[in-house]
Amino acid sequence: MSLTLKQIRNLRALLGGETLAWSAINNELLQMLMDEQLVTAKINRSRKTIYAHDATNLQMFLEHHFEELRGFDWSNDDISIASSRAELAADSGNSKSVMLRSCPGFMVNSIEPIPAKLGDKKIIIAPDEGTMLFVADWEHFSIPNNVLVVGVENMENFRRIREQRQLFPANQPLLFVSRYPQSTDLRQWLIQIPNMYLHFGDFDLAGIHIYESEFYRYLGARASFFIPDDIEFRIANGSLERYNAQYVKFKNYKPHDNKLFPLFEIINRYHRCYDQEGYIERHYS
Repeated sequence: MSLTLKQIRNLRALLGGETLAWSAINNELLQMLMDEQLVTAKINRSRKTIYAHDATNLQMFLEHHFEELRGFDWSNDDISIASSRAELAADSGNSKSVMLRSCPGFMVNSIEPIPAKLGDKKIIIAPDEGTMLFVADWEHFSIPNNVLVVGVENMENFRRIREQRQLFPANQPLLFVSRYPQSTDLRQWLIQIPNMYLHFGDFDLAGIHIYESEFYRYLGARASFFIPDDIEFRIANGSLERYNAQYVKFKNYKPHDNKLFPLFEIINRYHRCYDQEGYIERHYS
């Protein structure tokens, strides 16, 4: 999905706290922002509008998802896309025809060192705490077959993965991956390797849908959704508001992965959801 200048101006208005008409944002993008709980709809009689309730997270999501917005100066009234894209647009005469991917790839993280290869070169994945590794040459990136690839949906969980090590088997080598910046690179890499994939996301209807539409659909039996042992207790004390916000869209949705039926039933029985950030160990002084 590429952005027009009009769309970027509307997104800038959202980040600035303005309320926009429902039709101001492209339908595909708007649905994505709704699924990620970044914008909220408001109905006043026959008028439907949207607003951003967390501008910081919205900006972070946009800059991760759209390469043309990375390093973007949102404070500048003169909206323009990054100079390299603008120059190409000037040459082609059509900014919408420009699709420059300056930084393909995805981020990886690990707790214990993970051996890997970039082409014929052996490397070790072992980022220091507080850092991550970006794999740009993903087409030539490989890991041992026994490594479990864990896709972490939320950036806070991905950044603080060491505080969640107790959730996973102690003797299982783990490579944590992030789908942000969002593209098909991570999924294409997962398709080309034989490793098992475990999706660690929010425990709500939208989270299940993201897993099934973006990963299970392509990986089949190699993919599974992480369901902690205490998830029923957590969901029972989770967010009613989040469930209600998602219900209209997902009320007729049924999982395709049979292993998800118990989680799906728990969410609908309690009419509540639970954010994966709740599994980050809290340290109190």
